[in-house]
Amino acid sequence: MMKRHYSTKEALEMIVEPDPEPVEHNDLTSESDTDTAEEDEEYLPAAGSSSTSSPDLSDGGEGETPPDLSWRSKNGEIQWAATHSETLQFNPSGTGITHGPTRYAVARVGEVIDSFDLFLTPEVTKRVLDYTNLHGRRTVPDWKDLDATTVRAYFGLLLLAGVYRSRGEATRSLWNEQTGRHIFRATMSVKMFGLISRILRFDDRLSKPRRRGADKLAAVREIWDLWTARLPLMFNPGVDICVDEQLVPYRGRCEFRQYMPMKPARYGLKMWVTCDVQTSYAWRVSVYTGREAGAPAERNQGRRVVLEMTEGLRGVTVTCDNFFSSFGLAEELLRRKIAMVGTMRKSRPELPPELLRVRRREVLSSIFAFTQTHTLVSYIPKRGKNVVLLSTKHRAPEISGEKKRKPQIILDYNCCKGGVDTMDEMISTYSCRRRTRRWPLALFFNMLDISALNAYIVWTAIDPAWHRGKSHRRRLFLEELGRKLVNPQMARRERLPLTPGALSLVLEAQAGTGNPTSTSTTPTTLRVRRQCAVCPTRRVVFCTCKICKKHVCKEHYGTVCSSCLP
Repeated sequence: MMKRHYSTKEALEMIVEPDPEPVEHNDLTSESDTDTAEEDEEYLPAAGSSSTSSPDLSDGGEGETPPDLSWRSKNGEIQWAATHSETLQFNPSGTGITHGPTRYAVARVGEVIDSFDLFLTPEVTKRVLDYTNLHGRRTVPDWKDLDATTVRAYFGLLLLAGVYRSRGEATRSLWNEQTGRHIFRATMSVKMFGLISRILRFDDRLSKPRRRGADKLAAVREIWDLWTARLPLMFNPGVDICVDEQLVPYRGRCEFRQYMPMKPARYGLKMWVTCDVQTSYAWRVSVYTGREAGAPAERNQGRRVVLEMTEGLRGVTVTCDNFFSSFGLAEELLRRKIAMVGTMRKSRPELPPELLRVRRREVLSSIFAFTQTHTLVSYIPKRGKNVVLLSTKHRAPEISGEKKRKPQIILDYNCCKGGVDTMDEMISTYSCRRRTRRWPLALFFNMLDISALNAYIVWTAIDPAWHRGKSHRRRLFLEELGRKLVNPQMARRERLPLTPGALSLVLEAQAGTGNPTSTSTTPTTLRVRRQCAVCPTRRVVFCTCKICKKHVCKEHYGTVCSSCLP
């Protein structure tokens, strides 16, 4: 076919006034170019390739990337896009459940002590009481069985010792007449408190060796299962939750004691905790008992922990650190209708190498990478440092307008990452922990602390007006809770304490319960101790006869003494 030759006039007309309709040859060229671009995007060189066909974004700005650029992950299994044009919009499903105490909890809370009984239930107290009495009968001569009132009073004294910041103080100094608190002497003797601390048990010691072979938590398993089952039943977490580690300080002998150099205590019992971010309510708690002897190291432990600690939740966002976060965990959580925000370790094979480069990157710059449901961001807070986060909640390259130009993913992570740390800080402020060589007792002290904190959260949610505006509401709550626990023990004391302050507390408690020893004939104003004028054993007592004013013991005490009777 011969080519057509245009005249000079026709050529000038085509240049000055080009045809608005494209010719057939140009259409074919456009289709060919489009196919080539699609082919290049699909078969991008793998990570580490020496090809220079793709522009290098290591000196990129605030997430500004060419629209046709994409990267392969280090393992070659994930294709990350530089834009969110194909990313699906995030639509939180929501749970439809009101954030706060459950209806079960609200129906059973009338006063402060009721909120504490939601967690440390009478059943848990009974198990502790039974095993303590069993051990006491085996080891202590002339052991007298304790009852629930005495054991609960012991719990109350532990909580009060935490309120008074007496965690490192010697037990005897709490009962000292000059330096101690009157409420300790008014509740029980220091000898009784020390005896309970020494005998307190949570299982049958004789059957423990057989059970410990299959369960490292055999020493506390019964009460632990009863207690942890109560935590999710009393409170509905909000849309943001946090999964993290807690370290219970302990330096004694324990086969699953952990060393965590980043924690203040460094040595102790490691706990996995799921917390509500807004209130720091401990929604689920689990003890890490280590791996079995001779067993290989567990793979994907962080993924397993998060899936277990969020079982039963949906419509929430989980915030976790780089020990837990992974691409596979985020995918599995999405199947459960749960979003995830977390930092990522640079060694993760799901990351594209382009986001890990730091050289020639501007400070405060960000680079984003997307799949249909995941978003990665690489942020340079200062020279030589790179922070990488993964999110399934954020689906756009949003950057705040503040001075540091942080991505919105980082801002949300910073707001929610401290749920467990805040809980641990609140517990440490008024912790009831005492020095002990037995790890079950150290674990039980932590159970008391978490129960008291959760009870405070439930109580203030049910009654928001309670001491509203005061900065020390939790201290007031713990003081009232401790007094409620010890008052029944004080009200039934037969042998009155010797110090005037402790005596007045006991008489006040007995007067409030209508105890016969607190009637109008009880001499509340006299503080002198003398020998009984009637007893041959000459007991030293406070009580006096109303007629002759002689000191008499309770055996000879009435309206008048026996010698003044007609």
